[in-house]
Amino acid sequence: MATSATPIPRQAWSVLIVSTLAFTVCFMVWMMFGVIGIPLKKTLGLNATEFGLLMATPVLTGSLIRVPLGIWTDKYGGRLVMTVLMAATVPAIWLMSYATAFWHFLVIGLFVGLAGGSFSVGTPYVARWFPKNRQGMAMGVYGAGNSGSAVNKFVAPALLAAFGWAAVPQAYAAVMLVTVILFWFFSHSDPKHLVPSNTRFRDQLKMLKDQYYSIVFGGYVALALWMVQYYVGEFGLSIQTAALLAACFSLPGGVLRALGGVLSDKYGAHQVTWWVLWVSWICLFLLSYPQTDFTVLTVNGPKSFHIGLNVYTFTALMFILGIAWAFGKASVFKYIGNDYPQQIGAVSGIVGLAGGLGGFILPILFGALMDLTGIRSSAFMLMYGVVWVSLIWMYWTEVRKTDVMATAPLSAARTAAVSPASSAALPAAAR
Repeated sequence: MATSATPIPRQAWSVLIVSTLAFTVCFMVWMMFGVIGIPLKKTLGLNATEFGLLMATPVLTGSLIRVPLGIWTDKYGGRLVMTVLMAATVPAIWLMSYATAFWHFLVIGLFVGLAGGSFSVGTPYVARWFPKNRQGMAMGVYGAGNSGSAVNKFVAPALLAAFGWAAVPQAYAAVMLVTVILFWFFSHSDPKHLVPSNTRFRDQLKMLKDQYYSIVFGGYVALALWMVQYYVGEFGLSIQTAALLAACFSLPGGVLRALGGVLSDKYGAHQVTWWVLWVSWICLFLLSYPQTDFTVLTVNGPKSFHIGLNVYTFTALMFILGIAWAFGKASVFKYIGNDYPQQIGAVSGIVGLAGGLGGFILPILFGALMDLTGIRSSAFMLMYGVVWVSLIWMYWTEVRKTDVMATAPLSAARTAAVSPASSAALPAAAR
């Protein structure tokens, strides 16, 4: 009771608010190719695989940089590291508007992708301002900055339609610069939050055994990048309408992460993650079914049928999937607060790396599968297979183990009830 009544300082709320704002802007920038990549695909004459590579390139550096950023956050503090990181991306974002060749976008995209590393800075920075029983909530609220992907889908199409694609990186560079200034003046630092980075490599490898959880990170990033062009190609929508519908996945996938943190605090990260994977399995199974026309020979002659998701059902399933992954992203990082309270930065970098690399690899695989099969829903087929394997792995490594531990006391009680000492006290006939 004393822990739950611990007052939270005003500085903690200020840090949480301004950090969430900064992460939202960083994620908006990180997902920029999800919208401007569509006119670029036509201009540069890219196939689906090259288009996947274009969108995935910023995700690569945003993932690789997460481990050192997490360690530096433990050592130097989140306020300094976040400020320097955001400031370093401004020139690259601005230069994007002057790129003309495919390789220009790939190279500049690597530097723009640094913005994605902000996740492993803000997570430990925010968490250390809150008591342990409120860290799930705090990290969930901060993680709601993932909604920057949805903000990108609202802002970028409007800029693209009014001024052309080059206006998007120019506007984003200005927004990032303003955010750097706001973050510096409204964030705080506490020397007590600085810790030596003594996380052992063996401890980091322990976290990797649970990286099937990273499906909710890598999958969210990959689909957030892929969905606009999917709507355009599958349903023949305009970029503006496609982006609006794609936000039905991105927005709950970011905003509701805070609720996922609260649920993880209350019911446990393991329980939340288990149900997230099951909901994902069902949604992805339905999303995987391609548009199908077939003919059946009946007694009255051949009859043709069509099976496939319309745009409304598809969007509803994506909305549910976004909610599930919002909860899952929060529950994963609740594990870190529980298991590595002193090295949240270093270990969150490892988890963020694995999840981010999923966001890099998956768009490329989506494009390759579409080039190979010609089936757009093959992207969901791939995701369905990954979740299926994850459920099996989670059951054998955690759920089954938990069930065994839960039944152990009952088995011990039954054994004690028929122990030799108690058996000797029974009448001979009963024995």
